[in-house]
Amino acid sequence: MKSRGFRNGLVSPLLLSTFFLVLVNTALSQTAQPKLHIRAKSAVLMDAISGQVLFEQNPQIRMAPASFVKLLTLYVAFDALPGGQLRKDDLVSVSQKTWRMGGSKMFIKPGERVRAEDLLKGVTVASGNDACVALAEHVAGTEEAFVLKMNEKARGLGLKDSQFKNSHGMPARDQYISASDIAILARHYIADHPEALMYHSLAEFEYNGIRQQNRNTLLWMNIGVDGLMTGYLEKSGFLLVATAKRDGQRMIAVVMGCDTPRRRAQESRKLLEYGFKNFSTVEMVKKSKLFGPEKVVKGKLNKVHLTPSEEAWVTVPKEKENSISVIIEVPKPIIAPLKAGQAVGKIVIQSEGKVLKEIALLSSSDIPEGIYLSWLMIAAGVFSFLLVALLTFWLARRSWRRKFRSQL
Repeated sequence: MKSRGFRNGLVSPLLLSTFFLVLVNTALSQTAQPKLHIRAKSAVLMDAISGQVLFEQNPQIRMAPASFVKLLTLYVAFDALPGGQLRKDDLVSVSQKTWRMGGSKMFIKPGERVRAEDLLKGVTVASGNDACVALAEHVAGTEEAFVLKMNEKARGLGLKDSQFKNSHGMPARDQYISASDIAILARHYIADHPEALMYHSLAEFEYNGIRQQNRNTLLWMNIGVDGLMTGYLEKSGFLLVATAKRDGQRMIAVVMGCDTPRRRAQESRKLLEYGFKNFSTVEMVKKSKLFGPEKVVKGKLNKVHLTPSEEAWVTVPKEKENSISVIIEVPKPIIAPLKAGQAVGKIVIQSEGKVLKEIALLSSSDIPEGIYLSWLMIAAGVFSFLLVALLTFWLARRSWRRKFRSQL
């Protein structure tokens, strides 16, 4: 059992983890909800490693997302890098639509060709609406086509209270997000693209002779913050999704609806400090761990090893690390046939009788149904046929002998 603390010293994995985190967060909110009030309309504190929610305040309120939209824009853009749909050294043409964007800008010019990596910096540091549209058009052809990709990505992540209408976050009808959803989005974004934090943590960015500072003032406070995104709209107030790493732990804090930029920074820091000071993140199961072997019946093989569908981290209050237990639930015996990756059981992780997390146990190999069973069935069939035939012959012979004797 490996602990990450502030002190020194089968089924689609995504869908499974989303489902099980509902159990986790319900259990934790019932036992560890702190006496903490955040001066924001909505707030969430999440452990980025385990995915557990450690604090929430009106987490499902739908609000205009402002620049929080840009986090999903960046997610889709970084997704496009491995397949070559986007390369950091691509020269991206700036359209008239891009140049006309209002709000916060990178100040790119129409007809200009801009390196894609500069556009990524223009979004992460300067929160450039023009940079968002330029990336969207380059990756998908049009911003509208890119927005379709954004909403598809959001559905795949299990975001329930989010809908996107553009790539930049300027006001749009029926565009919204919740604090809970932005925390989930941020967690997956960091896990899938940790290299993105290099851009989010930049203090400033200069383009065309214009130097702009990162609006995330927590970056200068030396408290482990290395991202992520600020935002503001008149109807939503000041927003911030911040992430920080200390001693192997990573926290995500979301505040929405603050009244000033200073307030959003103060309340985000309050959430982060609470998480690091009061909770430990503990590794309970490594994904590489093998369980078993477990007995198999009716198969070519009579044993199978099981593997967890994912690694298992849980978050518990400090000093409660030794209260965690792991329970293996597997049918006895397992019945063939089995396919590699098939869920056949689960691991239940508990603390003081409450379920913190469940993960599936998968078959490590294919085990087809045993051939001997087919021969056994054939043999049984032949034996039954012969038995019936002999019985019929015996009865017929007996009847014939009686008839013959009666005629004498």
